[in-house]
Amino acid sequence: MTMRTVIGLIFFLSFSAPNWADVVKINPDHPTKHVVVKGDTLWDISAKFLTNPWEWPKIWRHNTQIKNPHLIYPGDIITLCFINNQPMLCVDSGQRSEGRLQPRIRYQDHKPEAIAMIPLGAIRAFLNSPKVLNKDELENAPYIVAFADEHLIAGTDSNIYVRSILNRDYMHYTTYRIGETYKDPETDDILGYEAIHIADNSIISLGDPATLSINKALQEVRLGDHVMPAVDNEINFNFYPIAPSTKIDATIIASMTDSQEIGQYDIVVLNKGAQDGLKLGHLLSIFQEGELIKDPYHKNGHELVKLPNRKSGTLLIFRTFDRVSYALILHSTRNIRLLDKAQTPE
Repeated sequence: MTMRTVIGLIFFLSFSAPNWADVVKINPDHPTKHVVVKGDTLWDISAKFLTNPWEWPKIWRHNTQIKNPHLIYPGDIITLCFINNQPMLCVDSGQRSEGRLQPRIRYQDHKPEAIAMIPLGAIRAFLNSPKVLNKDELENAPYIVAFADEHLIAGTDSNIYVRSILNRDYMHYTTYRIGETYKDPETDDILGYEAIHIADNSIISLGDPATLSINKALQEVRLGDHVMPAVDNEINFNFYPIAPSTKIDATIIASMTDSQEIGQYDIVVLNKGAQDGLKLGHLLSIFQEGELIKDPYHKNGHELVKLPNRKSGTLLIFRTFDRVSYALILHSTRNIRLLDKAQTPE
C-alpha cells in the first residue's frame, strides 16, 4: 500500500461531502502561516488553525481554486484566508505572487511525497494483526498438535502438524497465540480474545493433522498455538473524521504500549465495537473521571464531593471488531490511563 493511497486518511473530504454545519471554531492562537515540512501530519497542522482539528474539511469545501485538497506537500504554505467572508484554508505551493499568498491549482508532477494524516508507523502493525477473536472463532480455529522434528518449540523453516485442515481453500495460514482476554470493566463480560501474530505458514499437505511449513516466525512457535487463514484485508482509508451520530460511552480497557504512561500516537483498546455503532474514522473525546474528595468546609463536615470529569485528549477509531475497537491517541493534554472514558464529542 503506497503512501499516496492513504494520505487522505480521515482528514479531507471530496467535493461530494455531506452537509456540514456552517460554524467552524478557529483556534484563537493560530499562526499567520505554516510552512509544511517533512514529518508534519495533517492532524497536527489542523490543530494549529482550528479548535476542533477534524473540522478542517468544512473550510475546504468551497475553495474551488485548489484542484485537489487531498494532497499537501513539504514546502507548501498554509494560511487562513477569507473568501466571501467565509474562513478558508488556502495552500500556496511556496511561490509568491505580487507579495501575497494565493491559492492556486496544484500539479502533482515531480512533487515530493504528500504528507500523511498521521504517522503511519503508529498503526501499520495493527492494520491486519493482531486480531480479536470471539469465543466461536477461538474454539473452532485449527491448532498445532505436534512438530515434525519433535522439538517443544519451532521456528522458521520448521514443519508443523495442525488439526485439522481438510480443504485447500487457502494456501497460506497465520499462527496466533491467545493473549489478553478483553472484559467489560462494568459487567465483566468477555468481549473478545487478543490473537497475537506469531508466524506465517504455507500448506504442504491437507489432513487431520495437516502439514504446514513455517515461512517466517516472529516469535517461537509453541504447541497449542492457533492457526487461521491468512487474509490480506484491504484497509479502507476513505473515511472522514466525524463524531458518531449516536451517544458513545466507551472505556479504555487495554493499551498496546509497554509503558505505564499512554500518550500521543499510542494504541488503546476500547470496550465498544461495531455492534455498538463505532466505525472507522470516528473521533471520541477522552475524559478522566473526576476525583471524589472530602469537603472540609461544608457545614456537615467532610462531605464527599465528586470533581467534574476532565477532558484529556482525542482518539481516532482505526479498526473495529464486533465488541472492541482499536484506537489511536491523536492528542493528549495529560497522561491517558486505563479505564479513562471515551465519549462522543460535544
